[in-house]
Amino acid sequence: MQPAESAMTRRRWIAERWDEATAAITGAQAEHFARVLRGQPGMEADVVTGGKVFHAEVVAVSTAEVRFNLLAEIEADPALPITLVLSVFKFDRMEWAIEKAVELGVAEIAPVIARRTEKHLALTAEKRAERWRRIAHEAAQQSRRSDEPVIHAPVPLSERLRAEAHATRLVLAEQERTTTLRTALDAALTASGADMPAIELAIGPEGGWAPDEEALFDANGWTAVSLGPRILRAETATIAALSVTAAMLE
Repeated sequence: MQPAESAMTRRRWIAERWDEATAAITGAQAEHFARVLRGQPGMEADVVTGGKVFHAEVVAVSTAEVRFNLLAEIEADPALPITLVLSVFKFDRMEWAIEKAVELGVAEIAPVIARRTEKHLALTAEKRAERWRRIAHEAAQQSRRSDEPVIHAPVPLSERLRAEAHATRLVLAEQERTTTLRTALDAALTASGADMPAIELAIGPEGGWAPDEEALFDANGWTAVSLGPRILRAETATIAALSVTAAMLE
């Protein structure tokens, strides 16, 4: 008899349907389980259901649906309270940034159309939202998250900035030199006391924010912060900023 898989080696799946005792994956997940992995009843897995993780056993397999019995809840870390406001930029680079942001633990990603977002990208961004959600789903599963981040539909930057938020709102700005991201996060952590502060972090497009957008951030209570003197690509700035933020919050 082979030993049971440990929690660190069991595959993790994000259920589409579940109740108190069972869960199921369907569509592409089920087809991958059945055809590629050749999964069989009796196999063990970890299954994410509504932000909880369960040790589970496979009870039925088809290319349309795989069903699990939920055996026991597993302790799992929640997402970090970070909302990434990400201006739309070249889709291949943006998709990579979304994948890595999910791996780093963000709770939400809010794509926005900035003034310097290329026109053809702005026009087709809404149609890409479902692809971004699939990328986030796969990244959450691969990185063994206990939840799936929210990917909002893209909106104009002004709409997002005027939305009510109960978070420390920080925007990376090329012209900022005195206030670093780390300094701003230190202040937020001090102000929150024993609680973990919610952070909303905005990353601009290639070419940066336009002057009127910088003024709009300021008018709506955002704090401009810097990652240092180097000019970074949007996807590089995203990963650098999230790495700093995650390290300080954790």
